[in-house]
Amino acid sequence: MSTKGDKNSLIEGEDFTIEDGLYVFTRKYHLKRGYCCESGCRNCPYGFRKDKDEGRKPGAVDHRDTD
Repeated sequence: MSTKGDKNSLIEGEDFTIEDGLYVFTRKYHLKRGYCCESGCRNCPYGFRKDKDEGRKPGAVDHRDTD
């Protein structure tokens, strides 16, 4: 993660949470980043799911509750 004060620094609770020792990025962070990494992220607003029978194709942005 970037250092505090850096324009690219991440804010815990806004950009990510830590669950079981792992960083979990928020919907807000994913939208700010601007693309899907196709890793099956828990909060993916682009609809990508590892299980190909579920979800939307990457790039189909879900704009619900972006705050």
